[in-house]
Amino acid sequence: MHIERRAFPSVTCVIACAAMLCCFLAAPACAQEVKAGDLVITQAWSRATPGGAKIAGGYLTIENKGATADRLLGGSGEVAGKIEVHEMAMNNGVMTMRPLDGGLTIDPGKTVKLAPGGYHLMFSDLKKPLRQGDKVPVTLEFEKAGKVSLSFDVQGVGAQGPGAGSGGMDMKKMPGGAKM
Repeated sequence: MHIERRAFPSVTCVIACAAMLCCFLAAPACAQEVKAGDLVITQAWSRATPGGAKIAGGYLTIENKGATADRLLGGSGEVAGKIEVHEMAMNNGVMTMRPLDGGLTIDPGKTVKLAPGGYHLMFSDLKKPLRQGDKVPVTLEFEKAGKVSLSFDVQGVGAQGPGAGSGGMDMKKMPGGAKM
């Protein structure tokens, strides 16, 4: 008597593959591109905040395809009482954060990335917590391009970039600790 043995993928493998497929299918939804004059704004995102938090950071990429510089002055939106451009930097081993009162210059032909640990938008006096999966409408103000409306995709609390927290799946917490 011969018993045929068939190979079936493990449950962990099937779940991990399904999670990856969901992330790939969700990625284009986060790929908003907004054009304003010579500026192209992409990858606008923020992190979810715990209840009671009064501040949040906003991150994005701004490319200047023109021949003259422009300047990001700040922004506004129903989500926060104030939206300012801030800089985070290390000075003599101490991390400092300060508002850029004159705004952030985007030189011609250059790309500026607002990201954790550097330049960012500071959403102060939050009106409500930011929840993963939310889209937060904000109007940015530029010196030359004027007012530009876009939405920030809210990622998970510890996200390090756009799309990094989409789906909220931690592969290490999946059955069997999925390894890829």
